[in-house]
Amino acid sequence: MSVQIVLFDGFDPLDVIAPFEVLVAGSEYFLGGDLDIAMVSAEGPREVVSGSQGLTLTATAVLDPHRPGIILVPGACGPVDGDPDAGIETIPVLLARFAATEMTPLIAEAMDNPDVLVTTVCGGSLALAMGGLLEGRNVVTHTLGMEVLEATGATAVRARVVDDGDLVTAGGVTSGLDLGLYLLEREFGSRIARSVEELFEYERRGTVWRADGRVPVQAGAEASA
Repeated sequence: MSVQIVLFDGFDPLDVIAPFEVLVAGSEYFLGGDLDIAMVSAEGPREVVSGSQGLTLTATAVLDPHRPGIILVPGACGPVDGDPDAGIETIPVLLARFAATEMTPLIAEAMDNPDVLVTTVCGGSLALAMGGLLEGRNVVTHTLGMEVLEATGATAVRARVVDDGDLVTAGGVTSGLDLGLYLLEREFGSRIARSVEELFEYERRGTVWRADGRVPVQAGAEASA
């Protein structure tokens, strides 16, 4: 199975490395190398500078929206507040810049492909929402960006991981660990995911939210017969 992890200028390193480590461990230790994991960009092979102390990772190819498997989009790292006119590259500026690249139409193609699962960590969902790709979808992002998601027409769900079928999104930066483990469970079963949990000495947080089951009765409301 292919996993394409998207890099863009200003990306958050932990959004990339946390799920990368989980998926690599699952593949190499417990799946016999079944995952083909690659770093990609909208521009193709290049060095991509993160938003954290200039840490750089290498994209080895352009994103292929027709390749069956998983696409993972991270968020950005930088100041939350600041004046863009003064040259301060805030997280919203970085995400909006990413949304304006060729990656948005590539992701749009991927989302039309039934053989592709698009996933995001933290502000990755905001970047897709800014590109007009998440209207009407159930998604999560960092807690500071939930209102922005709603403003784009997405339905913001306060959960650690949200599974909306062919779109799986995760919350704040450390949720990349939970996303990686959930993807292993979803694609290969709970025994694989649990084995990586034990290897990493980490247990997933929260409940994966899906639009199924009974709708909760609001606290204080009277249930009708």
